[in-house]
Amino acid sequence: MPIVATAAWSIPKTVADKFPAEGNGLSRYACVFNGVEINTTFYRRHKPATFARWAESVPEAFRFAVKMPKEISHVRRLEEIAEPFGTFLEDIVPLGPKLGPLLCQLPPSLSFDEDRVTRSLEMMRAHHDGQIVIEARHKSWASQEALSLLEHHKIGRVLADPALVWPRASFTGDVPYLRLHGAPKIYYSSYSDEEIRDYAALLGKNSWCVFDNTASGAAIENALTMLTVLERDGQR
Repeated sequence: MPIVATAAWSIPKTVADKFPAEGNGLSRYACVFNGVEINTTFYRRHKPATFARWAESVPEAFRFAVKMPKEISHVRRLEEIAEPFGTFLEDIVPLGPKLGPLLCQLPPSLSFDEDRVTRSLEMMRAHHDGQIVIEARHKSWASQEALSLLEHHKIGRVLADPALVWPRASFTGDVPYLRLHGAPKIYYSSYSDEEIRDYAALLGKNSWCVFDNTASGAAIENALTMLTVLERDGQR
C-alpha cells in the first residue's frame, strides 16, 4: 500500500472530525495516515528522546520520512558532509524500524558536479543502506550523468510539483516519492480531486505521496482525498 502523508502532522479544525478526539496530535494523525514527513530536522536537531517518543506514539506499520539537515544540503552543499550526516543518523536511531526514507532537498543554486556528488553519495551509502531520496532543483540534475549516478547508488528521485528538474515524463514505473508543494501558489494551493486522481495513478505499493501544501491547511484535506481515491481503486 502506498504511504500517504503530509509534511508534519498538524490537523486543521476543518477536518478534525475525521480523527479521534483523544490523544496527542501525532497519535491522532497516525490513526488515519500511515506515514509522515518530518521537516523540522532540516532546521534544527532534535534529541534522540524526541524521536523515541514519536516512535512510541504510532502503530508498528507507521513510517517516518526524515528531511536531512540544511547543514548537509545548503550550508556544506554536499561537500565534507560525513560529520553532520553521521550525527543525523545517530539522532534518528530511536525511530528504529519505523524509519522511512531520508529526504535530501537541494537548493536551487546547487548544480550537479559529478565528483562532489559521487563522494557524497558514496559516503551516505557507506553509513546507511536504507531508502534515500533526493529533490534536486537545478536543471543540471536532469543530465544523464546525474541520473546514472543516482541509479548506481540506488538513490530515488523525487517527483515534485512544481517539477523544476525531473518532469513526470522522465519517470518510468511507479514514482518512489511524490512531493506535492501546491500549485500555482507553492505551499498554499490546494489540489483538485481530478489532480489527486491523476497523481494516484503514479503510485505503487511502496511509493510515498507527501502533501507539502501545509501553509493553508490544504495538505491534510488533500491527503484524505488521496486515501479515498486509493481505497476506491483497491490500493488500500
